[in-house]
Amino acid sequence: MKYLQFTFIPTPRSQTATDLLCAVLADAGFESFQEQEDGLLDAYIPANTFDEDSLRIALDSFPLPDTRLSYTWQEAEDRDWNEEWEKNFFQPIVIAGRCVVHSTFHHDVPDAEYDIVINPRMAFGTGHHETTGLVMAELLEMDLQGKTVLDMGCGTSILAILAKMRGAKEVEAVDIDEWCVNNSLENIELNGVDGIKVRQGDASALADMGPFDIVLANINRNILLSDMQQYVARMTAGATLLMSGFYEEDVPLIRAEGERLGLTFVHQKSDKRWTLVRMTK
Repeated sequence: MKYLQFTFIPTPRSQTATDLLCAVLADAGFESFQEQEDGLLDAYIPANTFDEDSLRIALDSFPLPDTRLSYTWQEAEDRDWNEEWEKNFFQPIVIAGRCVVHSTFHHDVPDAEYDIVINPRMAFGTGHHETTGLVMAELLEMDLQGKTVLDMGCGTSILAILAKMRGAKEVEAVDIDEWCVNNSLENIELNGVDGIKVRQGDASALADMGPFDIVLANINRNILLSDMQQYVARMTAGATLLMSGFYEEDVPLIRAEGERLGLTFVHQKSDKRWTLVRMTK
């Protein structure tokens, strides 16, 4: 799949501006982000899904009126993401003191109860982003033994892998991006876990899948609001839905849609304003 690489220049530059820019760009279909040390942001979107009007609307909605945004773009070449991450000093990360995430090029990896190896390609999901960390920490607190789990928008399948390591009986991972599917298969093999099925597709692929005891959806606000009904339809009675990929101010919308579909709000957790919502059926 061909990608376009956009480099965004916020003026003035700040971490808040970068975080908010990621959020509005995700709503416009951008899938991957990489912050530069000088405050610039690289963002990637499939060439066949890019829509200039959607980008303009997203930038017009940017919530910092005193910040000016400009950008350049180019076609993104396929890259060796192991080399990119090694060059950018990607370090192992420990989640909730119990799970370490690292790549094959790392040495001196900390010991942990769960050890996950991720080789990133054009798919992000290494535990470093707040949303991934929030969902992983929640999974570490849950009883997954014998459960059926769906990882929707799986990316690297890091969540699916952790669910399987924690005793899930069957795990299915779905992503619309062929790169993510291929990267997921590689990561599953690297971790030596069995019983994870990976499928390319969107929420329409769920029609012949499940039902599931736990659904994980770390995507973005707009897709969650659009597809939540299809998630709920594939959940067992008493099932849990974990959603992330949005900000604290989006929680009322997410919660209202879940409750409209018959779900019960359990709690929310946040990290740097990125938020996880847990609901049950």
